[in-house]
Amino acid sequence: MSYKIRLFPSIGRQIYLLVRLPYISLLIWLLPLLICNSGQSSLMAHDEGYYAGRARQMFDSGDWIAPWGTAHHKTPGPYWLIATAYNLFGVSEFSARFPSAIASILALFILYEIGKIIVGKKVAWLAATILSVEFLWLQSSRLAAPDIPMILLVLLAILSLLKAELNPKYSDFLLFIAGLCFGLGFLTRSFMILLPMVALLPYLIKEHHRHHHLANPRLYLGLVVGLIPVLAWLWLSWSRYGYESFGQLLGFVVELGSEDRNHNGILFYLWNIPLKSFPWLFFAILGLIVALRRPIANYQLILVGFPLVLFTELSIFSTRLSHYALGLYPFIALLAAVGLDWLGKIYQSTQIDAMNRVSTSEKLLIKNNDFLEDGEGITKIQPRGVRLLPDKRKIAQSFAFSPDGGNKLFSWMRKAENNMPRNLSYAIGILGILLIAVSIFALVSQDAYIRDRTNLGFILGLGWLIVPVVWIARHRFGQKFLTENYWFASWLIPCWLTLATAGSLGLLSDYNPTLKAFFQEPAIASILQTHPVSFVQVYDKNSVLLHFYTPIPGQEVDSISQLPAFSYAWIYKQQNSQLSTSYRILATLQEYQLIQVLP
Repeated sequence: MSYKIRLFPSIGRQIYLLVRLPYISLLIWLLPLLICNSGQSSLMAHDEGYYAGRARQMFDSGDWIAPWGTAHHKTPGPYWLIATAYNLFGVSEFSARFPSAIASILALFILYEIGKIIVGKKVAWLAATILSVEFLWLQSSRLAAPDIPMILLVLLAILSLLKAELNPKYSDFLLFIAGLCFGLGFLTRSFMILLPMVALLPYLIKEHHRHHHLANPRLYLGLVVGLIPVLAWLWLSWSRYGYESFGQLLGFVVELGSEDRNHNGILFYLWNIPLKSFPWLFFAILGLIVALRRPIANYQLILVGFPLVLFTELSIFSTRLSHYALGLYPFIALLAAVGLDWLGKIYQSTQIDAMNRVSTSEKLLIKNNDFLEDGEGITKIQPRGVRLLPDKRKIAQSFAFSPDGGNKLFSWMRKAENNMPRNLSYAIGILGILLIAVSIFALVSQDAYIRDRTNLGFILGLGWLIVPVVWIARHRFGQKFLTENYWFASWLIPCWLTLATAGSLGLLSDYNPTLKAFFQEPAIASILQTHPVSFVQVYDKNSVLLHFYTPIPGQEVDSISQLPAFSYAWIYKQQNSQLSTSYRILATLQEYQLIQVLP
């Protein structure tokens, strides 16, 4: 009996230690967000349906080059990934979305590794948790699309470059991996991979005297090897369609770069990114200010330069879409973690003493205890590869303020900094109250769409009330056990709960429930499961879902007269008056009709 008593605490401690491992804790944090659903799934039109449908054409036909019969305007990487998932798990929404989900998990781990090098373990873990609760990032992680896999390759390339700098012994191999990632990025996202490559040039060029990455031939060898699959695909496509294969690929990029197809102006990302990443972009702006005031030598052009250059490129590019900016979101998370960590040290402080409020990210600027002449309050923290900028006294002065309050500007700035955690806590609490109030008024709505989103607003608002409660409990009632980690959690957990609830309601996986339910009706399923169904001039945005969900898709024709008697087809309702061939309407789905051709 005594053996069992000793055994259970031992097992419990082992589980506790296992959960505290960074990768395990991040996996526990992320997995529920990726898998929570309502039990039903349906694809989103238009892009997700296209990628899932084209991959299905590859899978069904066995032609992995161009099963659609014409030269294609996109590289086949995403289709190959999804078709491989179909081969493993069968054709379904889960299979189509599986590559993005796996890429999202790996991207989270790689961001953590990048953060460890640049800003330290604690801030890196915080950045990874923030990334997973950025709305657009999580939504894209649950879609059949190429964005997250491409960003995974970019992050792996950046990590390889940083590791090559820190481990010269393995630099050849690591630079080969970096080049390989860029080459595979072209297979995954075509010419879009050039944007992050250009954003890395300031780091590669300005720091070249130190790391010499651009002079290493293994980087270019990896790039060439990574391009082999897409070059092979282009050659096979050229053998079928000639120079049109190159023309389609280049023409699509020129079209995207020369005309604003969605009428989103140059300021589009200035409001769209804050909306899709709320509230983390505002912490990222604060982190950007902290990083600019106290630059991290060697890595400033990764932490700050890369996202700023990429944002500029995206804003100049004529076609502006929300998911084009996804490459910024890992760096928004990193900078937000820097800003939140800085605020956490102020929150933690019980005395107004800037020298005792050096945040984890700021400590990376300190080489040793001689950074200041008296070395007070500074902990020796020096990760490999990090060196201080030369003007130590100037940086030291930025930590401290005039003790006698003579300098009013510094005194005002100091007071504003000290009050920032309190003010933000109260502000988010007020926003939480507003969300709760709006949610209560909206609960009377009979519309299920509004009701579901009202529930999310209520959960988020109620959760954010915890932020001021934690601050007040520590600073007004002396509950010192409520450390900065509790304050961080009060920001993160409401976002996590809201997104997990959104997933459970099907808002992140079931985008067209009516359409999916139609295909599951017994009378309809009995026809579709046993007969091929053709498409008569059905080419609009939502028609991609018809193609995907039709179990035995038939041919695409311009007229019913091209179809044999007693065959089945999808048509537009508006085509009724224009059709001369006799047919029978079997069912109507939105603007489409399922018909049977009569003799």
